[in-house]
Amino acid sequence: MTAQIIDGNAVAKQLRTEVAQRTAALKTKGITPGLAVILVGEDPASKVYVGKKVQACEEAGLHSVLERYEADLTEAALLARVEALNQDPSIHGILVQLPLPAHIDAHKVIESISPAKDVDGFHVASAGALMTGTPGFWSCTPYGCIKLLESTGMDLRGKHAVVIGRSNNVGKPMALMLLQKNATVTICHSATQNLKAHTLQADVIVAAVGRRDTLTADMVKPGAVVIDVGMNRNDQGKLCGDVDFANVKEVAGWITPVPGGVGPMTVTMLLVNTLEAAERLVA
Repeated sequence: MTAQIIDGNAVAKQLRTEVAQRTAALKTKGITPGLAVILVGEDPASKVYVGKKVQACEEAGLHSVLERYEADLTEAALLARVEALNQDPSIHGILVQLPLPAHIDAHKVIESISPAKDVDGFHVASAGALMTGTPGFWSCTPYGCIKLLESTGMDLRGKHAVVIGRSNNVGKPMALMLLQKNATVTICHSATQNLKAHTLQADVIVAAVGRRDTLTADMVKPGAVVIDVGMNRNDQGKLCGDVDFANVKEVAGWITPVPGGVGPMTVTMLLVNTLEAAERLVA
């Protein structure tokens, strides 16, 4: 059996089409969803990421503002700029690109963003909303994973999901989102003993540790759905995930590739969150 590929580009394209339609409808009511992206410093990867985010906004009809600052920007100046954006009625979402320079406390900056504009889903209020099942913004990468799982037609109710990774950005919120979908969830991490024993019981596996070949074919139950969040490089320098894709796809029922799986969904869910932040103003 060879797994069916979960095409993140195709799912993202469909969602972005829906975002564009909803954005157009909102514009008829005099509201254009607006996203402000702040980039501090010259991190090459961050420059690529913010470029994709701004481009995606423009293609979907959203208003985007990209603010670039030198790496020596003070923490106080950044906090002041975030507060100004909090008060700007034309901006519905604020994203401060991470990582920030070492002299700036990233946690303090994230917590300075209004929860109503925290479209990255990193604020403690957003995490608390997810924890308690109340309205808030879901962190974009795990939210994208949920959409990919839904695209397979799988009903997560009662399914056993194993999340490998416990980061605040992916692993923990991923587990909580799966719980909201009524899955039974196990979280594994670097201190987990006999990881294979856990993954072999899983109907769904989400690998999010940032280490290639974490999940191999002998660790996967036949027919399981495998979501690969990892972004690594192999010995040839090519992009790869946390999953041994070539071998696992011969066992799994569904699998995401890297690239072309989870990656396109992260930016897409940022657009969805920004749109929903604007829609709440007219709800």
